[in-house]
Amino acid sequence: MTKIEINGASLAYDDLGSGTPVVLLHAGIADRRMWREQLPALAARHRVIALDLRGYGDSELPAAPFAHHDDVVGLLDALGLPQAALVGCSFGGAVAIDTALAYPQRVGALALFGTAVGGNEWSEETNDLWEELVGDTDPDDFAASAAGEVRFWVVGPGRRPEDVDPALIRFAEEMDRRALAAERALSAVDVIELDPPAIERLGELRLPVLVTAGAADVPDIGRLADRIAAEVPGAVRLPDLPDAGHLLPLERPDAANAALLHFLG
Repeated sequence: MTKIEINGASLAYDDLGSGTPVVLLHAGIADRRMWREQLPALAARHRVIALDLRGYGDSELPAAPFAHHDDVVGLLDALGLPQAALVGCSFGGAVAIDTALAYPQRVGALALFGTAVGGNEWSEETNDLWEELVGDTDPDDFAASAAGEVRFWVVGPGRRPEDVDPALIRFAEEMDRRALAAERALSAVDVIELDPPAIERLGELRLPVLVTAGAADVPDIGRLADRIAAEVPGAVRLPDLPDAGHLLPLERPDAANAALLHFLG
């Protein structure tokens, strides 16, 4: 792990390999450790940087307004990288899209796994699924909240917890407990969003885009992948990966790595 001062915050990242740079941006229920299977695989051909977004993992959260997409470009500046491919999962995918919209000259390609998109509204179906699978949890009980979020996102509505590797569930819950603390701290800070939001601007993206999702993820995620593929000129939509939930790169690393290595060339 390395720490670096970016826009007034100390951010943590891992940096492996050499070659064309690739920045990995984690899900909102995780931190940079979710990319543990991608780092060595991609580092054989690329310089791979896995960042803890501000407030998450080992990165700090000063009490000052900021934008995650500014931090990503600040990292590129600090490392002397004119451009990088961005790989994002879930919330990290939303940050990657925002970065490409705000700084189009700095992003060479986007690879999006189970991505969120800034400004998207979840469907009533998703809200109903949450009530069915999780229900009410005590927001002060991070362990119970993390267990509920992992049941919803990592296991998914079409699987049972016993269908999923228990080690994956334990690791996801451990990451999510830390992420929930980060989200609470972030709620007290002014996090600057794109205006208008990315969901209204997908057609502005003019770069290679790869998008896919886990077949066991909540249906809204697959629909978002379909929308990106429909609205981004030339985007490549891979089929949903069977027996994979929201943390697809962590759960099915061989398939994710093969797709990334092919896409990144």
